[in-house]
Amino acid sequence: MTNQTTPSGSEGRPANSFARTTWLWTKEISIVVVGALIASTLLRLFLAQMFVIPSGSMENTLMVRDRVMVQKVAGWGRGDVVVFRDTEKWLVTEPEKLGPVRQTLVFLGLAPDESTNHLIKRVIGMPGDRVQCCDAQGRLLVNGYPLDETSYLYTTPDGRQIKPSDFEFQVVVPRDRIFVMGDHRNNSQDSRCHLDDQGTEGLIGSPAFVPTANVVGSTVAVVFPFYRWRVLTRPTTFEGVPAPAEPAPEVAQIIGPPPPC
Repeated sequence: MTNQTTPSGSEGRPANSFARTTWLWTKEISIVVVGALIASTLLRLFLAQMFVIPSGSMENTLMVRDRVMVQKVAGWGRGDVVVFRDTEKWLVTEPEKLGPVRQTLVFLGLAPDESTNHLIKRVIGMPGDRVQCCDAQGRLLVNGYPLDETSYLYTTPDGRQIKPSDFEFQVVVPRDRIFVMGDHRNNSQDSRCHLDDQGTEGLIGSPAFVPTANVVGSTVAVVFPFYRWRVLTRPTTFEGVPAPAEPAPEVAQIIGPPPPC
């Protein structure tokens, strides 16, 4: 009686081979996807994050619904456009509550943060700076230095550029705080408009100054819509601002009555 052996490539092996190949491909793809999600999340947490511009307070530098990239590693200073958390209650409406899917996408860095508990403005005064409006030529002063703001102040459709401020004010920025303003000055509820607000510690005017700990980072580029793509840099006029003459005070100094914002 002749022994019969199963020849190489017999029935059963193709099916096993297909299943093994499918498993290996699934495993590889899963590793790549998980790795990409981890990398995206780490990027959002530590390096950069995308935000959506919610209002017209930064026109024409930033338009409503622009997507901007905010960097978190290189630091920021006077003249930079920064995103910060609204712990000082500047917003009159409650922060938008995102659904679980949207929250997950934002956390993973796959969607821009559109929550309204973040604001975006330009840094005008750092701790210890004296910010004043205005000199005889109508220019904003920082530590006595007149700013040339023509490169970013809002310009109307008929080509007229708005004033740095329609009302006078003078402040000294306290320690660990900053003074911020929108580029569309007559359409911005910025630091000027909170100089008569009462803070949680009972100090009048303290909510006008944003805690430095609340700053997420500085805006480095408009990334969408694509026809508006451009890199944002710090205006050169801020290079001439001298250091404060004295150390930053513990409490903000507000000289004169608060402006009628």
